[in-house]
Amino acid sequence: MEACKERFSEVTFQKAESMSAKMESIILPEWRKRLLEHLSTVLILFELVLSAIFILLGYAKGSMYLRGIGVGLVIAWVTSAIAYIFKRKASK
Repeated sequence: MEACKERFSEVTFQKAESMSAKMESIILPEWRKRLLEHLSTVLILFELVLSAIFILLGYAKGSMYLRGIGVGLVIAWVTSAIAYIFKRKASK
């Protein structure tokens, strides 16, 4: 009887483990894991791209407002890049 209980608990644990692995792969696919590992770099690059888009859009439409948003994003990008560099140097 004891062996049966032990086998049952072992099988139940294996099923729970495989279900948790399946849920993890559904919730957090591999591409999302890679992005999260490099989140600060991805966000810095995203700021750069957005700033370029707003600056170009501002010049194309002749809108000072859009150019101002682009310049603000450039300032935010530079600040983020400097902070990232200092963080990398401090962690080494």
